[in-house]
Amino acid sequence: MLKRILIANRGEIARRIARTCARLGIEYVCVYSDADAGADHLTGAFEKVRVGAAPAAHSYLDIDALVDAALRHGCDAVHPGYGFLSENPRFAERVVEAGLTFVGPRPETIRAMGDKGTARTLMAAAGVPVLPGSREATESPAELAAHARDIGYPLILKPAAGGGGKGMRVVTDESGLADAAAEAVRLGRAAFGDGRVLAERYVPSPRHIEVQVFGDTQGNVVHLFERDCSLQRRHQKIVEEAPAFGLDETVRTAMLDTAVRGARALGYVNAGTFEFILGPDGAFHFLEVNTRLQVEHPVTEEITGIDLVEWQLRVAAGEPLPVTQEEITSSGHALECRVYAEDPAAGFRPAPGRALYARWPDSVRVEAAFDTAGEASEHYDPLVAKLVAHGPDRAAALRRLRAALGSTTVLGLTTNIGYLTRLLDEPRVRAGRTHTHLVDGVAPADGRDTADLAVACAASMAAMPAPDSASPWSGRLGPLDRAALAPDAPLGRITVRCRGSRRQAAVTARTGPVLAVRVGDRTVDVRLTRHGPVWTGHAGGHRWSGTRVGVDVELCVDGTRFTITDDIRSDRDTAASDNVLRASLPGVVVSLPHAEGDRVEAGETVVVIEAMKMEHRLTAPAPAVIEKLGCALHAPVAADQVLAVLLPEESSGSAPGQPDRPAPQRSEHVR
Repeated sequence: MLKRILIANRGEIARRIARTCARLGIEYVCVYSDADAGADHLTGAFEKVRVGAAPAAHSYLDIDALVDAALRHGCDAVHPGYGFLSENPRFAERVVEAGLTFVGPRPETIRAMGDKGTARTLMAAAGVPVLPGSREATESPAELAAHARDIGYPLILKPAAGGGGKGMRVVTDESGLADAAAEAVRLGRAAFGDGRVLAERYVPSPRHIEVQVFGDTQGNVVHLFERDCSLQRRHQKIVEEAPAFGLDETVRTAMLDTAVRGARALGYVNAGTFEFILGPDGAFHFLEVNTRLQVEHPVTEEITGIDLVEWQLRVAAGEPLPVTQEEITSSGHALECRVYAEDPAAGFRPAPGRALYARWPDSVRVEAAFDTAGEASEHYDPLVAKLVAHGPDRAAALRRLRAALGSTTVLGLTTNIGYLTRLLDEPRVRAGRTHTHLVDGVAPADGRDTADLAVACAASMAAMPAPDSASPWSGRLGPLDRAALAPDAPLGRITVRCRGSRRQAAVTARTGPVLAVRVGDRTVDVRLTRHGPVWTGHAGGHRWSGTRVGVDVELCVDGTRFTITDDIRSDRDTAASDNVLRASLPGVVVSLPHAEGDRVEAGETVVVIEAMKMEHRLTAPAPAVIEKLGCALHAPVAADQVLAVLLPEESSGSAPGQPDRPAPQRSEHVR
């Protein structure tokens, strides 16, 4: 068995690998960047090794630094986890060349399956059904146009070296091909260092089914059943389950057999996943092979009782698979949801920051990057945690996952927990009628009702006597000071920044831990209990938590984050800011389609930046002239940096001297 391994990753997957290593008595060495110097994934490590600066390119993607760390600290193997270098054949080769064991497939397998064109050819030769598509990947617009004419529309463009849905673009007709191809090429270069694109027939509204396979060095190959990953947004999975609900048994058997046949044709070793799309007609086609452990591997572990990381380590050490295909069984149903640091109300824009306080549920399995507090860095993927529920059937597992989300608290960090709750309550999800575009039709809650509850909760916290001072709002809102001494007195104005709206609240009565709070024309009963610096309770039947940060209150109501503050901009300031496009988070400018002095229409792209593995388009809110650009192509930008100043044009329908007030700037993005 392996004695000491280097975990070449971070966050929740590094902690997951470390847990199995500890159970097996394997020492593990953890790496970290400057951004992760105090991260939870370093806990328990035999050695902790700094591998570079915060940007991934200078740390977790630095092959030389990682291999050197493994050699210097006496490791005999390297586990790449997922993401970063996990599917980089050159990294696997360097590990092997250094005399170390790579915990994953052979480098030649990673290289072949990492190129989607090569993968299609090999799988077709093995009898695996593939969709009509390009024979070779290319960056040439003319060649892509020729491929499109042969394939027909709709089609999908995929970066040849891509993964995780990054850079994929759906094209419905010839008019949209040029722009989509340019964007796919640009994203492929930025994310994978390879701009070549593959075109393939697009299947509208399919299910996304994948099969977990495992092979050993003795030639044995097995499957561990399938997972349904149809609930995804912009090709990024957010809820996964195993087994696939309601799948025809004939189709299931054929899909499992096909995956094993494809793996045998590759001489596959270690963990891998064969991904398929399943059309409404029951026909399935090959999508890709992920030559690594998947993010969603816990649902397979839950239904089979098998530790996939342990299998990875044993196979890497040369051991045969511990059981035969006939001995692998499936029991019950499991669902997993991914908690991201992102803002659903802002188009699911990544929301890096620090979680001041986190409380994960103890009723389900939790794979989290941190236990009680931690950072979601703008330099890395925004995945924070995964909640995994298992039950005797799908309905039971779904109830447990929904309840677990309801008991999860994250303060100080904007997450998608509220949206996940809304998604699991969607009737089609509950009934198991899922497909890859279902999530697109489930909009985030508008937040108005929940915002009223948030204001009521903040008012209740302010009304309770503070242990160390008269009021957390001291010096900002005078009436609140008196309210802290007299909880039954009306409060002064409390406002909440919530989508630009303002709300007020007043405590009208108190009975023990329950306060009656008037918000607008409604009264909310708020129950609260203090646990150190954190308040928890229920408001209007909804669970909430909150803590004080200076003069502000951080709240989480039904999974949605609110910051209650009295710092409200005037209408004049708001109007002025609408004419300025700012970077919402640090990134790099990847496209500047216009120059200073150019005229742009409403909704036209002015600047495109890449941040947290996503592109963000900043668009003109109204017809305008670009008065000034505050950035340059390929240059880094800081959060809140002014990228462009617009000079709005007067509308022909406006009163003399009164220009139409532009709508707030929009920021769109794709993962």
